Amino acid sequence: MAKTPEKTEATPQPAPVPAPASDPAQAQRTQQMQVDASKAQACYSNFCRVTGTPEELIIDFGLNSQPMGVQTEAIHVTQRIIVNYFTAKRLLSALHMSVQRHESAFGVLETDVQKRVKPSVLRQG
Repeated sequence: MAKTPEKTEATPQPAPVPAPASDPAQAQRTQQMQVDASKAQACYSNFCRVTGTPEELIIDFGLNSQPMGVQTEAIHVTQRIIVNYFTAKRLLSALHMSVQRHESAFGVLETDVQKRVKPSVLRQG
């Protein structure tokens, strides 16, 4: 009778963390951390509103079903993220770098919808 080899599962290994640098700012930039996104929920948003207090920024996300024309129904906020200003500044930097990389690869993103919409051709007949 032949013996079946045992199955072994690979255990995820933590990412290596570099030795601390003499400069604390450099150590913070080079430090890697583990992130467990197994319980993260993804949602789509084409609407964002930012409000805040002296201590925190409140970022609301939702879906605008009428992005063009006159708004006739309320935009339902589905996600709210609250961050302190230090985290907001790090988020701003990360988003800025990501958008710069995207634009260098694919061209400048036009945020004015009216400039992106092509005028319709009138049908003659």
